[in-house]
Amino acid sequence: MLEIIYKGLFIGFLTSAPMGPIGVLCVQRTLNDGRKHGLATGFGASLSDVLFAVIAGVGMGFIIDFIQENEKPLIVIGSLVLFILGYMVFNSNPARKLKKQNHTKEPVWKDFLSSFFLNLSNIGILFFYIALFARFNFVSSEAPLPVGIIAIGIGAVLWWILISYIVDRLRGRFNLRGLSVFNRILGLILILIGLVGTFKGFYQWIFEV
Repeated sequence: MLEIIYKGLFIGFLTSAPMGPIGVLCVQRTLNDGRKHGLATGFGASLSDVLFAVIAGVGMGFIIDFIQENEKPLIVIGSLVLFILGYMVFNSNPARKLKKQNHTKEPVWKDFLSSFFLNLSNIGILFFYIALFARFNFVSSEAPLPVGIIAIGIGAVLWWILISYIVDRLRGRFNLRGLSVFNRILGLILILIGLVGTFKGFYQWIFEV
């Protein structure tokens, strides 16, 4: 039980962290309209993340026997996908995704819904979850998947609370160029996780550890 909780928290945090369109939107709304609007943006994205996690978890749950029989090669494949995603995050420039926004302050619920549907339109997040689930062997017959999904949601929410707090506190000194540096750091972390998982998975696969 404890294992799937900390894995879920880590996956939720890691999935939300890349500074894509939603991340930039959260930062922009926090700077322009206040922390409440930034939080609403992040929470909307978190809800769609949970839906993607449910789809990935349930889908993989139907082939649980196949996953258990091919656990090691799936870890290798998931790790390689994470390596590729890390490389893409490393080379991404969040500032380019920043669009001019209407400076009229929208209601909080509109910020929530707009980020929910914007994030939901990014089907690539589903494959990100599948890769993470495979890498960390998140779906298994022993692990209670609903608990893991809840943990993912909590991890995602914690990330948005953290980023909106930091941006709000550094309002006068915040520079969007710093997001590129953050993405490079996060990309390196994903690349490292992918490399370690690949070598570890190959070793266990070949030597049947």
